[in-house]
Amino acid sequence: MPTPPQDDSLRAWLRIHRTPGVGIRAVGQLLSAFGSVQTALTASQTSLRAAGLSEAASQALANNRNLDVQAELAWAEQPQRHIIPCDSSAYPQRLAELNDAPVLLYAAGDVELLRHPQLAIVGSRHPTPGGRENAYRFAHHLASAGLGITSGLALGIDGAAHEGALDAEGITIAVAATGLDRVYPARHHALAERIVAEGLMISESPLGTSINRGAFPRRNRLISGLARGVLVVEAARQSGSLVTARLGAEQGREVFAIPGSIHNPMARGCHHLIREGAKLVETADDILAELDLRDTPAPYGSPPAKLGADTNGALDGAHRELLEAMGYDPVSVDLLVERLGLTPEAVSSMLLILELKGSVATVDGGRYQRTP
Repeated sequence: MPTPPQDDSLRAWLRIHRTPGVGIRAVGQLLSAFGSVQTALTASQTSLRAAGLSEAASQALANNRNLDVQAELAWAEQPQRHIIPCDSSAYPQRLAELNDAPVLLYAAGDVELLRHPQLAIVGSRHPTPGGRENAYRFAHHLASAGLGITSGLALGIDGAAHEGALDAEGITIAVAATGLDRVYPARHHALAERIVAEGLMISESPLGTSINRGAFPRRNRLISGLARGVLVVEAARQSGSLVTARLGAEQGREVFAIPGSIHNPMARGCHHLIREGAKLVETADDILAELDLRDTPAPYGSPPAKLGADTNGALDGAHRELLEAMGYDPVSVDLLVERLGLTPEAVSSMLLILELKGSVATVDGGRYQRTP
């Protein structure tokens, strides 16, 4: 049976995508010179050089003319699986504007979500309890207000942002650093399945691609590129999240950062961004206002996410006094004993009760911190 023309086109796109040295600019040259990727694949190396390709790229493209891509075509035949070339109407316009846009995207889930306005939420893989809670609550509120949430499926802030959007029955897009037949990190396998069922996962990496050092910066440019803005929740001074923020600024996206304690190393990256011109935000509504989306109807009615909100009114006086003594930085039991003049046993007992109520959480080093 003859191969359908649509399969011929997709087969050609997959082969070009797998060719080293042939990126989005080279694809533009090929389409301009030959009219289609199928014709480009059959062109002589002399013609390819005349079209603007380097000698190495021309040779690589000639070598890939018969590359076996049947496994990827079979993957795309499954329900909710898609391969989106850069000339497709489904290809996101914001990515198409980038100088280093992907030649094509692999997608699992609802591709219509690529048309939806997005905010990228990124941050540390090892956040404080307050940072994780802020990521969840901001994502929940913003998704409830109609803004899609994009992130990278990583542990910590990324995962909390995806979960917040999903729990609000809103939109979330995860950009993977591997092929979509793999999940990284493995601990997020269930979350990835939920995102595919209720949202969308995308990647520019061919199927079978495992994690490698260069995967994250390439993924980060897509996270920021898809979005209207980038929110950094918590990040160390040297952090991949700051790379995403920088890429977003270079792409013309708004950059937002949540401030934190001067004693919190996970806040230093956000403070650096604010000094460099990022917009300081304290509530999710600050972002909606900056993006001119504040009057967008919020179908799920989630309350604004605020930093430092006091939800401990039901506690008795002694426990409220302990919370006040904690402040908003991680503290040790010994320091609380010193501040309150109580015994270590009394402080530990009160902390246990507060932890069971969800008012405090343990952090690294055996310390405790108030939750938002």
